[in-house]
Amino acid sequence: MAETGAGDGVAQEIDINVPSVARIYDYALGGKDNYAVDREALARIEETAPSTRPLAINNRRFLQRVVRVLARDYGIRQFIDHGSGLPTQDNVHQIAQGIDPDARVVYIDNDPIVLAHGRALLEENTNTAVIQADFRDTETIFGHPEVERLIDLDQPVAALFVSVLHCIPDSDDPAGLVRRVADRLPSGSFLVINQLVSEDAALRKRITDFMDESTRGHWGRVRQAHEVRTYFEGFEILDPGLVEISTWRPDTDLGPKQLTDEWIEFGGVARKS
Repeated sequence: MAETGAGDGVAQEIDINVPSVARIYDYALGGKDNYAVDREALARIEETAPSTRPLAINNRRFLQRVVRVLARDYGIRQFIDHGSGLPTQDNVHQIAQGIDPDARVVYIDNDPIVLAHGRALLEENTNTAVIQADFRDTETIFGHPEVERLIDLDQPVAALFVSVLHCIPDSDDPAGLVRRVADRLPSGSFLVINQLVSEDAALRKRITDFMDESTRGHWGRVRQAHEVRTYFEGFEILDPGLVEISTWRPDTDLGPKQLTDEWIEFGGVARKS
């Protein structure tokens, strides 16, 4: 067990014997904030889904495009990133504040290593905060002092659920979570949602079973596209609709595409009327 001084003055433990979704993703993106158990987990996933690393890279590029579009074209200056993962280059605050230095960003993750690294990187950025919380706990998040300090709920907000809802089991009602957050946001706000989907039942079961066992229950499941569509019910979906995310407003026609379809990241962006 490793320790880090993350979390309001109390040392938080990092269990290096259990894979972390945030650290697996960090490794897939070429990061260094991961352990052998995370690297082994990714290798096992790739046995079933060889496209996993390119998929992770395309997911990060989707996040970057969405933030740029919302900040530049729709004037959004407030972002709440649910299940943000470890900081990487060109993260939400860097893109949004590159367009407007006054843009405000709150990152939320329950992995203590995310809090430790995030606070170290952002300690001099007063318009950005990292809080350690379970992103299912909407009441705690919206009552957190940093959220209250940075997020003005009289102005539009972008709530990001980028590649995280597959971590939520059906019993916790991911669609209900999205609605609870949306209910807190004013008209003109945006929801950004995508998750892992596959139409291959055997693949869905293999990866879901492996991740559930490996993370000791900190996982939901790989879903199907029609299930993700339910997250968006009642909202105005922006063009080009709900899609495999490498095709969502690519920067150029030559931009990287998802080349295989054993599983994909599926979703899009919607506006609250």
